[in-house]
Amino acid sequence: MTAPTQPAATPDLLYSQDEEDLRSAVRALLADRADAPTVIAATESDTPYDPRLWSSLAADIGAAGLLVPEKLGGQGASHREAAVVLEELGRSVAPAPYLASSVVATETLLALGAEDGPAAALLGELASGARTAVLAVPFATPPAGAGPVLAGLDGTVRGVADAGVADVLLVPTAEGLYAVETPGPGVTVEALVPLDLTRTLAAVTLTGATGTLLADADAGATAVRRGLLAGAGLLASEQLGIAEWCLTETVRHTRERHQFNRPVGSFQALKHRMAQLWLEVVSARAAARNAADALATGSPDAPLAVAVAQAYCSGVAVHAAEECVQLHGGIGMTWEHPAHLYLKRAKADSIAYGTAGSHRQAVGELAELPAP
Repeated sequence: MTAPTQPAATPDLLYSQDEEDLRSAVRALLADRADAPTVIAATESDTPYDPRLWSSLAADIGAAGLLVPEKLGGQGASHREAAVVLEELGRSVAPAPYLASSVVATETLLALGAEDGPAAALLGELASGARTAVLAVPFATPPAGAGPVLAGLDGTVRGVADAGVADVLLVPTAEGLYAVETPGPGVTVEALVPLDLTRTLAAVTLTGATGTLLADADAGATAVRRGLLAGAGLLASEQLGIAEWCLTETVRHTRERHQFNRPVGSFQALKHRMAQLWLEVVSARAAARNAADALATGSPDAPLAVAVAQAYCSGVAVHAAEECVQLHGGIGMTWEHPAHLYLKRAKADSIAYGTAGSHRQAVGELAELPAP
């Protein structure tokens, strides 16, 4: 007699008290160190990242080590807590290498399963905030499209997010996954001009560089796919934060802005647009939280949950930012108002770790697989 199939565990989409406490701490820090004038001023400088802000976020609050087990020097939390941090970073569009270093690079190293050696040592340094690392692949690389970008430690990789502020590059090659120190001999990181000025992009050129081999080609490829999957899944939480800020700010503005002696938000056409946007944001929250929970619990449905979240949340973030700019009227088109930062971040995020179209294709392919 065949045993009855156990029903899948219901995902927990609610926030715990610990997660809300973490949110409060991160939001307070960002309100103090990364308000709109500060972020706009940073985008006009040669150094958009504030080392003091990163130190406070990574080390003082402990956000950098949320995914790292306590035995390796981290907080021993999960993707759910990391998602909360990214929601708040999305709400402030603060320039910080959290997604690239504390999620993608960290998850890639965790996938190697090392409890000692160079990978474990690097994880401890990332968790403490003492160093940052990035995966040296183009920012647009989807999880399913991950592969060795170089034959060896020679060649150029363009469009690497946050490479300009990284201490270590994780370089997937046909020989295996290497850790390469930067700056270092044979390593050149050339800044590119990105659409989103709050997240730097760079071209990484290796010319006879030396590195530490962390894993062979097969193990390295598996680790890179896992890192990109976590990045795509938690990017949805950043997109949620962008959309929530845009909706909140637009509602506030249309309540205060008057035309014909009435708040512009009282006009029925605008009410309908904001109500539609609210529905989209609520749905995006469910999709993003489902992806974070699936990653945190190691669910076999995590790739599907991530694909669904990215297929939906990227469009919602762009729509919310576009509505924010338009419904602010002329104010929204000025450099001094931060709406343009959110639109640029949303647009850039919409092609990061795969486009919505590639994730919709992944949903179709994964949905056709037989149930486990």
